[in-house]
Amino acid sequence: MNILVVLGSPRKKGNSETLVNTVIEGIKEAMQCSVDSVYLHGLQDYHPCKGCGGCEKTGMCVIKDDMIELYEKADKADIIFLVTPVYFYGPSAQMKIFIDRFQARWSRKYLLKQRVRQEDQRKGYLLATAATKGPKVFDACELIAKSYFDTVDVEYGGKFVVRSVDEKKALSNTPEELDKARQFGRDIAATFS
Repeated sequence: MNILVVLGSPRKKGNSETLVNTVIEGIKEAMQCSVDSVYLHGLQDYHPCKGCGGCEKTGMCVIKDDMIELYEKADKADIIFLVTPVYFYGPSAQMKIFIDRFQARWSRKYLLKQRVRQEDQRKGYLLATAATKGPKVFDACELIAKSYFDTVDVEYGGKFVVRSVDEKKALSNTPEELDKARQFGRDIAATFS
């Protein structure tokens, strides 16, 4: 089982990373897996979509940067985690760039009618943290995540979100949320057994 973790937080070892690490612990309790984590903020050559339409002809992005490797990682993954803090009711800028660059995969799927691994059981999950308690604080992130997963032929498996965590180690101080996150990981593993 190949797992791709896409970390959208600009803050290392913060609440988002703590959340996904705990979910992965739960998965590893129940099954063997390899985990490849990509820290988007740490990429050296990473650019937003130019909206040039070049991918409409080939299904490939014309920008040759670190995303080339990320397309391949996403294609190979059985499970993809989009992990982001919420900024102004949406995903981080780093995460939004990642998702927007999959316009090339959208073009490949919908314009060129070329699919990637559509016959496999692949799942994608949104993991998000927010400082506020608003009832709709995760709505935009979830809608964007669902659209991304549809584009890459990955079934949306659901979300695990945590409100009211702002300080860097806030989630580490909420054992009940960490227990729920670990169980979420176990539940994910059960869907693949």
